[in-house]
Amino acid sequence: MKLLSILFGTFLLALVATFAIQGKPDFLFSGNLGMAVFIIFTGFSHFKFQKGMAMMIPELVPGKMFWVHFTGVIEIAAGIGLMIPSIRELTAIMLIIFYVLVFIANINSSKKKINIFKADYTGPGMNYLYKERIPMQIILIVWTWYFGIYLN
Repeated sequence: MKLLSILFGTFLLALVATFAIQGKPDFLFSGNLGMAVFIIFTGFSHFKFQKGMAMMIPELVPGKMFWVHFTGVIEIAAGIGLMIPSIRELTAIMLIIFYVLVFIANINSSKKKINIFKADYTGPGMNYLYKERIPMQIILIVWTWYFGIYLN
């Protein structure tokens, strides 16, 4: 849930900044900026923690490093896309689909107790999945839908 501090922190800072500049908070901009910063941050983590992320991918999937790098680039592109009004809704739809698909890797990671930061098997396991990852995944999907589709 530590990652969510990036989402919420950016959102709140953007609300304060838009209020200071425009005289009223801009929820649409702030919500999308929060998710954009969050997803770009996680996209770059695919390159910093690539070995641990590759371990998350189910065994039957070939070319693990390709998928780690590819999904990192996708996340960075999605962050940029959320900030472009003409493609925001499409980006949000694709990002929601992406969140559902990568959840498979999260389940695999929890079952194997993968620690992506150390690239070993000392991770928190299924407790993390139930107590943190599933709630976070729901927040990310609802947030993306609300700011990227509903308010758009």
